[in-house]
Amino acid sequence: MARIAVIGAGTGAMAAAARLAVAGEKVTVYERSASYGGSVGRHEHEGFAFDTGPGLLHLPAVQRDLFVKTGKESLEQCVTLTQVDPASRHLFADGTAVSLPNASRAGVAAALDGALGAGSGARWSDFMDRARDAWDRSRRPLLEEPLRADHQVLGRDPYPAVRQRRLLRPARQAATVAEIGAWELADARLAALLDGYALAHGLDPRTAPASAALLPYMEQTFGSWYVLGGMRELARAVYERCLARRVGFVFGAEVVRVVEKDGRAAGVELASGEVAEADRVVLGVRPRPGLVPGQQVWGAGDVPVRAGSGAGAAGRFTVLLSLRGAREADAVHRTVVHSADGAAEQEAVFGGRVAGHPTVTVLRPDDPATRPDAEHEAVTLTATVAPQGPVDWRDAAVRQRFADVLVERAGVAVPGLRERILHTEIRTPAETEAETGAEGGAVPPPALAGSGGAYLHPGNLTRLPGLYLAGGWAHPGGGLAHAGMSGTLVAGLVVEGDDFRGSR
Repeated sequence: MARIAVIGAGTGAMAAAARLAVAGEKVTVYERSASYGGSVGRHEHEGFAFDTGPGLLHLPAVQRDLFVKTGKESLEQCVTLTQVDPASRHLFADGTAVSLPNASRAGVAAALDGALGAGSGARWSDFMDRARDAWDRSRRPLLEEPLRADHQVLGRDPYPAVRQRRLLRPARQAATVAEIGAWELADARLAALLDGYALAHGLDPRTAPASAALLPYMEQTFGSWYVLGGMRELARAVYERCLARRVGFVFGAEVVRVVEKDGRAAGVELASGEVAEADRVVLGVRPRPGLVPGQQVWGAGDVPVRAGSGAGAAGRFTVLLSLRGAREADAVHRTVVHSADGAAEQEAVFGGRVAGHPTVTVLRPDDPATRPDAEHEAVTLTATVAPQGPVDWRDAAVRQRFADVLVERAGVAVPGLRERILHTEIRTPAETEAETGAEGGAVPPPALAGSGGAYLHPGNLTRLPGLYLAGGWAHPGGGLAHAGMSGTLVAGLVVEGDDFRGSR
């Protein structure tokens, strides 16, 4: 039985802890805050409850596998999963609106034809066929296998872009999300729809590789799911599974250094000065200077240090609204209000400024657990923004002005929104940084192939023997599904050794 110290209690780190405990290891998790879950947080106020992190689950198979492999009770026996239908409603700058059904390719095509005009559904479906090809080509190396030593092969984009011939000019092929929208989808609204998927994951459509087509493909193929009671219930279920497997948790325990002895990881040093010895260490937080001896994090082949930051990391600005008045019967769980000037928004977000007309996601769960009674409603507004640092999100005036912008834009999705507000809670990248320790409050994007490997994350196996990386800042990147897979990969590497070739 090996002693394993896990740094951080995010969902990816806890997934690794539960799997390692089932394998017979003695696992202790050290978490700097007072609770588990990392970015999967919860805010409560006078009977209202809000998710402060992810609002939906898009690849539940990852969590289902975790619960199957770590105990007798399935995921569905521990939480109540509900499919969100329609999956999303989209409001475009020209006044067009479309509701997209959940996990139905044919239904999405029909909805787009009806709202945007004949041919729109076919163009989107053809794009999704190419996205499926990219998924088939990259699924294992990006999600199910540890990052290979020759990860440079993932520098090639798996998306089969359409070769477009042009009169008197060379043929062209889309290499970025923005180019797919402009050249293949050929409709500003379809382009905005695609841009919205990238932006929601903290990616700049102008530079994100075409392989980001995987993001709408995964959502529209595997569906959008909500956990009754809020996504925090999923974190609670993973935490309780860890406890059932006898994983130990020490909260309020900030790790300041990974201890090295005889050339390998040998434990962790806490801010209190206490040293907890271990045979192996799992780093479940973003590596920061001084945490690892000699910063021996990057694995064989050396994924660039900037990997995982997406060449311009973004944060999340969230407004939590307690509303008077009942949620109308035909209200949609998720509405995306698209920007009237996507290019200007992207220039601002990834240029370190505050966007004037941001894309706003409005979440209105039909969940009694989120409100004091049926005559009230909890609504969450979210926008992707520049991180803390380039913008001073601690400035009260800046925070309030941007919150007012979000409320104004969300008014087209929630009837009488401003007049219904009882209480407002504002959360910015500054709060994310304070609570999770992530520099600037940045949110890790998922790993993507292409762009010469610039959108890969450091591998789970590091240069320092006995030290492993899990969570959103490690391969395969951010998001509940990707972070969960990182836990699977770390457990496989620890139990089966460096020759582990991935889950089956």
